[in-house]
This record gives sequence, structure tokens and C-alpha cells, in this order.
Amino acid sequence: MSVQTPEARPLSEEADFLQIKSIDHVHWWVGNAKQAMYYWWKAFGFRPVAYSGLETGNRRFASYVLESGTIRFVVSAPYHPTDEMAAHHLLHGDGVKVIALGVDDVEAAFRATTERGARAAWSPREESDGQGVYRTAAIHTYGEVLHVFVDRRDYGGVFAPGYQPLALEADSAGLAAIDHIVGNVELGKMNHWVNFYHKVMGFRLLQGFTDEQISTEYSALMSKVMQNGNGRVKFPINEPAEGKKKSQIEEYLEYYMTPGVQHIAMATGDILRTVRTLRERGVEFLRVPDAYYDVLPERVGAIEEDLAQIRELGILVDRDDEGYLLQIFSRPLQDRPTAFIEVIERHGSRGFGVGNFKALFEAIELEQARRGNL
Repeated sequence: MSVQTPEARPLSEEADFLQIKSIDHVHWWVGNAKQAMYYWWKAFGFRPVAYSGLETGNRRFASYVLESGTIRFVVSAPYHPTDEMAAHHLLHGDGVKVIALGVDDVEAAFRATTERGARAAWSPREESDGQGVYRTAAIHTYGEVLHVFVDRRDYGGVFAPGYQPLALEADSAGLAAIDHIVGNVELGKMNHWVNFYHKVMGFRLLQGFTDEQISTEYSALMSKVMQNGNGRVKFPINEPAEGKKKSQIEEYLEYYMTPGVQHIAMATGDILRTVRTLRERGVEFLRVPDAYYDVLPERVGAIEEDLAQIRELGILVDRDDEGYLLQIFSRPLQDRPTAFIEVIERHGSRGFGVGNFKALFEAIELEQARRGNL
């Protein structure tokens, strides 16, 4: 079954000046790279394809590259407690440091964004080995997250210089592509970062959600979805809203300590199989109240999937004018209640499940209450 991701309304070439081709990779800085690699490999079905570390001459950190479909994750951990990675992990726990974007011209992307106000992390540089030349440059975004521009057209190696191939097989769970990556920012900063993506990177507003749409009796948040020109890169930005109790965004900020990546949504062509496989491997998902499924057929109409299996697995369904989608959200990936993943399957819908927000928020609040953080 093919995987659908939402199509974008085309922008002019001038507006889409970065010409981003894809999300090249997501780089997690973690406390133990070997264990993180094993988790993504054995639980989520990512195939380890490359390694960098002491054996390859990397004296600074251990790093593994994993792939599932077009998704590429990198997990890295430092060897020494004085390393920047160690400080990052001490503050945040495991978290996303880099969202890398594939471009044809790193120098042009860096120049265009810094001229429009981006703060440089590093200027264009080249790394090379016997497999060719790997080009990057980087800018800062919310919190400590970097956007790294990557051009690998002249590089034929497995990932980047300093990495060696790994000959490991994986039992895929069907995760095929990154659908969107969500960032959490402080109260009052959502529009700042929306403007950043618009003015600095040429993104456009795809959708926006108010605190009236994303709320319960106790908490709320606001969100705006930014999208690049070809529709392949979507970055929702969340901020907390005033409520009676602590929202999920406030809880995230309290434990992550700064703004950062809240969750990564990964698309599949068969969400029933994917979720069943992930559950069997120990991945934990949020569960909405059973009453949600009593009214689901009336709310969303006819769908291809079996409703009994959807109820059993705890999958959410939403419909808009263009079709429907199915989605489910994991519990946090680590002990801190910070980053998690979403699994999504689209059937025409370009939305983000607004009809599920209330039920999802109630499920999240139950989890917060169990943690003593509501």
C-alpha cells in the first residue's frame, strides 16, 4: 500500500528560494548511542546502516545511522563528560539536535537564510574521503535545534565521511516517511517562529489552530503549521495557552528545559499492521476513552479499515473535505515526559486530526495526572 503525504499548494519559485528537496536526516543526541540504536532497530524496525566511533577514528562520540523507508535517524552520544553533547544530554535528556534539510546548493541556502536574519551555527564547509565530498552549513532555530543544509550529490558513501557501513538486517514495521516534525516553544513565541520560517526560510502557513480548538476543561495550546514550497517539509509550531492547569506544552518545557522537538510524525501505508507490530515489540501508545469509538462511525463515515481493529489498537480517525486520516501517538520515548512519536496514514486528508484534539488532550491529561504534573 502506498504512503500518502499531504500535497502542498505550489509557491512561486522566488518565494520557495531554498528549494528544499527533503528532510535529509534527524540527529538525536542521546546518553547511550548503542542502546538508542538498539531501540530504534528492534522496536521500530529501523535498519542500522552506518557507524562512527573509536574504531573509525572518531574520538569524540559514538554514532549510528538508521533508516526506515525514506526516514533517516542518527543517534550519537559523547565519550567525554566535557563534550557539548554531554552538556546537551544533562540539560535535556535524549532529544533532537538537528533537523537536516537536503538542498542542491548549501552555500546559497546558507547565504539566503543568514541574509534574512538567521543566526549562523557554521558556515559552508566540505568533508571528504574516498567516497567523495559531503557539504553542509547550519543555522540556529528554536531552542538548541539546528537546521543543517546538506548536499550529498557528490558523496557516494553510506552517510558521511567518518562513517563505515553496517551489515545488519531489520524487520520493518512499515514506517516509510516523515510526515511532519512538531516544535514546542514558550508562551508568546509561536508567532515569532512562524515569522522566522516565513521570512527566513520561505515557508508558508498551511493551517492554524486556536486554543478553542485544542483545549479541554483544564488546559489548551495554540499551533500553526508551516510548510515549504514543495510540501515535503511541514513544521507545526506549538505554544501553551492559558488554562486552569498545566498544559502538555508547559510540561514538556519544564522537563526539556528549553523549546525543542516535541514529536516526529511518521507515515505508513498500513497503520493497522504498523501499530500492531510496534505494540508487540513493546512500544507504548496513548489510549483515548472508549466512548470515542462509540460515535466514530457517525463522525467520520465510511472508511476502508476495520473499525473493530481500530478500536482494539486505539487508533484515532479524522475526516476533512479532502479525505480522512488515521493517527496514533506514543507515550514519551524516555523517562522525561518530552519527545514522542506519531504514526499516521493519510487517505486524501491534508489535515492534522483536529477532530481528535479533544480526545487526545484528555488522554494526555490522564498521563500527566499519573505523573503528578497536571
